Amino acid sequence: MIYKVQARYIEDKAGEFFQKLTDGSIARQEPDGAEIVASMKKAKIVGEGIIEWYETCYCDTPLKHERETVYDLYLNDITTELVDAKGETKGESFWNYLQ
Repeated sequence: MIYKVQARYIEDKAGEFFQKLTDGSIARQEPDGAEIVASMKKAKIVGEGIIEWYETCYCDTPLKHERETVYDLYLNDITTELVDAKGETKGESFWNYLQ
């Protein structure tokens, strides 16, 4: 299933989040590490402190495993909306911001 996701990033943890995204520790996480990294590379800043992205997830509760292992450590106020297909989000690249 495909979800449109919005979240508020935790500014004080942005550096740590980027390190985990780039050092392989998240990418090696099964079964969803590669999807998390890919999603954050595509995420856009759509408002002050708010990012948006599309993510594929098959958990009964949307992003359950992703939230338990990664997202809840670095993001707040996560919302998900079931959509038919991934769309195009306009805004500044979250990945570039993290760099």
